[in-house]
Amino acid sequence: MNKELRQAFQHELITAKVLYLEGDFDNCFLHLERAHILGQSYVFRHTLSHWWMLKVGFKTGDKKEVLGQVLRIFASIIFSRIWVPKGNTGGANVNPFRPMPIPDDLRKLLRD
Repeated sequence: MNKELRQAFQHELITAKVLYLEGDFDNCFLHLERAHILGQSYVFRHTLSHWWMLKVGFKTGDKKEVLGQVLRIFASIIFSRIWVPKGNTGGANVNPFRPMPIPDDLRKLLRD
């Protein structure tokens, strides 16, 4: 992971953590989705984004999200280096195998 990509991932994750502590779970999740897009090709970062999504699922009482994230945590450990659906936001509300459009500001970070 190059320095610019790592910094962008860290920014999204830190922003998500601040919003989590403030109880703003909707905006927290949006930043976790962005972190997921940036980190999904890297086992630790991919798993970390799903871990925080799981925490949001618990906090909001979203059983579908909790179950989805538990499964995605295991998948992220196994598949991150093999294959990931580029642009997938990682939430339980989307098919885990579906590639998705990458936001323009993130696409330039992922070109390498």
